Amino acid sequence: MLGVMVFVGVLLLKEPDFGAFAVTASIAFSIMWLGGVNLKVFLAMLGALPLAVIGLVVMEPYRLERMKGFLNPFDDPFDTGYQLSHALIAFGRGEFWGVGLGGSVEKLLYLPEAHTDFLLAVVAEELGYVGVLVVVLLFAWLVIRAFSIAKEAVANERYYSALLAQGIGVWMGVQGFINMGVNMGLLPTKGLTLPLLSYGGSGILANCIALSVLLRIDFENRRLQKGLQT
Repeated sequence: MLGVMVFVGVLLLKEPDFGAFAVTASIAFSIMWLGGVNLKVFLAMLGALPLAVIGLVVMEPYRLERMKGFLNPFDDPFDTGYQLSHALIAFGRGEFWGVGLGGSVEKLLYLPEAHTDFLLAVVAEELGYVGVLVVVLLFAWLVIRAFSIAKEAVANERYYSALLAQGIGVWMGVQGFINMGVNMGLLPTKGLTLPLLSYGGSGILANCIALSVLLRIDFENRRLQKGLQT
């Protein structure tokens, strides 16, 4: 498992795509934990993870600059902190109810990647705290449903399907959490989209395939509960 993670990680970091590597590593660690991996092995790998992340950040100057910009984006609002400072301005303008659908100013070439990585900032500006809360609750519901489907699969003794459903739930939850954290200034800037909402062809396609697999697992669970063959 470690060999697979290292191989995939090297390919992703060659792009470079540190955000995708973080999501992939989160899914792998979660599946190992949920699948019942040896606790000593898991703790050893988990202990090595922070050292690996720190090493990757220090090795690349642009990642280190992102960390500095994340800690105080308004120190350099026209360079390293530009994207995050405009995202925070969008959140501030939205207040509780927002400025109204379509009324965002930041998306008019002020906030880079407003249609992909920083879509939530535009949602916050146009729909306010209420709009962001709805998005967060919808993602929470999606993750809860994925784990509920996995629980039903375990009850039907379909353990592979259960881990697959849990993996999809972790993927959507972790990627959504990282994207939201980046938009709100809680995490360093990464090039991760918001699943199912951000613009993009391959990203949306991958999300839809994952959800179709999740729906298939749920469909098979329901058939087995009725005493039918899958």
